[in-house]
Amino acid sequence: MPELPEVETVRRGLDPVMTGQIITQADVNRPDLRWPFPPRMAERLTGVQVTALRRRSKYILADLSSGESLLIHLGMSGRILISGVMQGDFYHDHPAPAKHDHVVLHMANGARITFNDARRFGAMDLLNTALGDAHPLLAKIGPEPFGNSFNAPYLTQRLKGRATPIKTALLDQHVVAGLGNIYVCEVLYRAGLHPALPAGDLSARAVAGLVPLIRDVLSEAIDAGGSSLRDYRQADGELGYFQHRFRTYGRENDPCTTPGCTATIQRIVQSGRSSFFCPSCQILPKHLR
Repeated sequence: MPELPEVETVRRGLDPVMTGQIITQADVNRPDLRWPFPPRMAERLTGVQVTALRRRSKYILADLSSGESLLIHLGMSGRILISGVMQGDFYHDHPAPAKHDHVVLHMANGARITFNDARRFGAMDLLNTALGDAHPLLAKIGPEPFGNSFNAPYLTQRLKGRATPIKTALLDQHVVAGLGNIYVCEVLYRAGLHPALPAGDLSARAVAGLVPLIRDVLSEAIDAGGSSLRDYRQADGELGYFQHRFRTYGRENDPCTTPGCTATIQRIVQSGRSSFFCPSCQILPKHLR
């Protein structure tokens, strides 16, 4: 599933094409994705202006002149593609309609924004912009990792006394927004922390060190256009490239990249998800092995 860097990359691709533009026509080609679409969705989107394009955790929010916001979640296989306008040095003609083009937005500037989702695990909803933080999908999400409220004292307090593994704790969207399996693996490798280490066992210094590492890894991934593993593409159709910089994720049995380390990357399963780590650089205390 796309994580914060992939969603932010898509948002940045959409922003210059959608913000300030009127949706002249909205085509809603089925009644639902993961959940039913809101009533009269096509009618409520047609003729309104996109006033801002935001991201909250793994959701894109398009604020509209009607006072509503279009909430978009890509899910496992959702893709948003732009056609009909220049995107930097690239131009894509409008493609022929495809089987899984479920929502298509026609913009006043000639752009076409297509949401394609073969497995229909994505979602869209319309919400009151002023009350957006109370939406069931957004209400309990933790602070954004780039925001001022995500800091060492906050994270120390949230992890204090928790017996859950640090990997699981950082994946908890109530603790910090947008982190997923890929980037938590990369963060813990850089921090030298074993993914099975109980969160409450971390020293204040170790917790404080996680905050800048989380921001560094996410920033690098955004700069690389995210990570393309299966279905993910940027809004211009291009692949992301951060997967070429992975130090642990998906590298089971490959050599550790730390200079002088002779170990190979190992994999364990935590809460149904694969965790990749170096057993030499990320040592688990003996009493926990």
